[in-house]
Amino acid sequence: MTRPIPPPGLALPAGVLPFTVLYRDNRFVVLDKPPGLPVHSGRAGGPSVEDWFPLLSRHRNGPWLAHRLDQDTAGCLVVALRKQALVAAQECFAAGRVDKTYWAIVQGAPAGPSGVVDAPLARVEQGRQWRMQVARDGQPARTRWRVLATGRDDAGHPISWLELVLETGRTHQARAHCAALGCPILGDGRYGARQAGALHLMSRSIHLPLDVPVHAMAMPPAHMRRTMAQAGWTLASGNVEKEATRCLPTH
Repeated sequence: MTRPIPPPGLALPAGVLPFTVLYRDNRFVVLDKPPGLPVHSGRAGGPSVEDWFPLLSRHRNGPWLAHRLDQDTAGCLVVALRKQALVAAQECFAAGRVDKTYWAIVQGAPAGPSGVVDAPLARVEQGRQWRMQVARDGQPARTRWRVLATGRDDAGHPISWLELVLETGRTHQARAHCAALGCPILGDGRYGARQAGALHLMSRSIHLPLDVPVHAMAMPPAHMRRTMAQAGWTLASGNVEKEATRCLPTH
């Protein structure tokens, strides 16, 4: 079990990570980022993933975030422990060679068992907020999707469990493309969900095809597991991986 994330203003716990380490070698760590924990410190302050970097490595040359996840998105987050590893990972991401699979629980159901959303995205300001929107002059964005299960939530509304493979890495891509399908992610009020709440989106797995490949898989966070249980969905035994233990500081 992971430890709770301390609220803003409280001291960070010494020697304890608030997340599970899914993969580790002398180049990279892949963390299971909890929902609600930002990767960087924001203007409002409070803890972030970077605050625990000294527990991942005491080396002067790192650690470094190899990519980002939204604050409310859970799951696989790659951290480079050395600058050389960071450069290799960034080249992989830039070339589109990283395999990124997400799971989302969405309202309703798409029109079919699988498909592709190939829709450019552009940032649109809406008062004090912003969102990504399908736009002809936006940045290219492509997401493959597959329905893993359908059912109903505790209020009787139809919901679907989707596997999303992001072939590009645009901001809010999974959220905007699910909305474009007519199936906003549960809890995602910004993109048309019935009500705001815990975002039902996670980075399920990631694979970096380096000379020594990096691969990790995360389990759904607690709020997604509760919704899955309410809908009668279970994970197949092949989808259940033993949770890795937390790592100790290294030099």
